[in-house]
Amino acid sequence: QAFLEKKFGISKKFIYHPINIVFLLQLLWNCDIIKSKKGGGFVYKSKMMIVMRRDLKMRKGKIAAQAGHACIDAILMALNKEGRMNDFEMTPDGFNLKSTDKTITPLSDWFLYGCAKVCVYVDSEEELLAIAQKAREMGVIAAVITDAGMTEFHGVPTKTCLALEPLLAEVAEELTGDLPLY
Repeated sequence: QAFLEKKFGISKKFIYHPINIVFLLQLLWNCDIIKSKKGGGFVYKSKMMIVMRRDLKMRKGKIAAQAGHACIDAILMALNKEGRMNDFEMTPDGFNLKSTDKTITPLSDWFLYGCAKVCVYVDSEEELLAIAQKAREMGVIAAVITDAGMTEFHGVPTKTCLALEPLLAEVAEELTGDLPLY
């Protein structure tokens, strides 16, 4: 409902009227934010990739915490990169971008419509840093997280993961498409 209201200015009364269901399905199917997939389902147009180091054998809670740190850093860095640090607002539903005349990007799609978050893995710090370097060479933000080592890693600061800014699926595939799902 929020998607239809924001994207197309369609009222709640219109959305829930039974006669309009076919129209709405067709509208969603042709929407430029999501695209069709074999089998008739929908996929997000953009992706946020999280790359974890499997070789560290972190506990599940540690993995979740590190991935969360990486995603937050990547989003904040992307907001800064796009000059949008002052373009979002807190609403009862969470953070949203304010209406601006700025170009639609995978980051703005992330705020307005959501984004697939995909977790993959590597088996060494070298592999992790190579992905971060390749991303940066392509102009893509890679937020690399270094854990302080207080609860795991015996007090040694350790690079645990990275998150890429929200990207078009094709760009995400180029950077991480050969990595296995975590």
